[in-house]
Amino acid sequence: MSKVHVFDHPLIQHKLSILRDKNTSVKEFRELVSEIAMLMCFEATRDLPLEEVQVETPVAMATCRQIAGKKLAVVPILRAGLGMVDGMVTMMPNVKVGHIGLFRDPDTLAPVKYYFKMPPDIAERDAIIVDPMLATGGSAAAATTFLKEVGVKHIKLMSVIGAPEGVSLMQKEHPDVDIYVAALDDHLNEHGYIVPGLGDAGDRIFGTK
Repeated sequence: MSKVHVFDHPLIQHKLSILRDKNTSVKEFRELVSEIAMLMCFEATRDLPLEEVQVETPVAMATCRQIAGKKLAVVPILRAGLGMVDGMVTMMPNVKVGHIGLFRDPDTLAPVKYYFKMPPDIAERDAIIVDPMLATGGSAAAATTFLKEVGVKHIKLMSVIGAPEGVSLMQKEHPDVDIYVAALDDHLNEHGYIVPGLGDAGDRIFGTK
């Protein structure tokens, strides 16, 4: 069964409290999503392998450690996931970025892929799927399935806020995918919004509502 990591770091929790506030401006909301993603990136990459290297400082040779050639990809689910990308790229400037666009079929309610663009070597990379809200889990589970279909073997999911329903679906359909959230909220309401949540993350990031 996959693990659910809930970040209790004071900086993340402080920024999250401002993010939830309905009076937070679009500019500040967008900046906060990026900053929270940047901070969460520390923990989500904690298991990256290291190797020793010799570095010449101005004083002497030093034995240091660097990431051991691990290839990573950040994969936002459009459109809200785009708000988390800049923070991740700031921490990992050489990371490749793929994109997945999904919409829900009005009849079957199943996620339908309308856009899928990945780095050519995506099958050789570990992928971190990013989406601010893990609500029903349908989009996250579908995105994970699409990545597995093109050969990605190691996947993580990173969201700012999760709901128990979304976590349950991900663990049922993808028990090998660890989940990283800044908060695990109470439930979904009748409209599929996380409660207490923060509203529609995409609308608040892009100012479309």
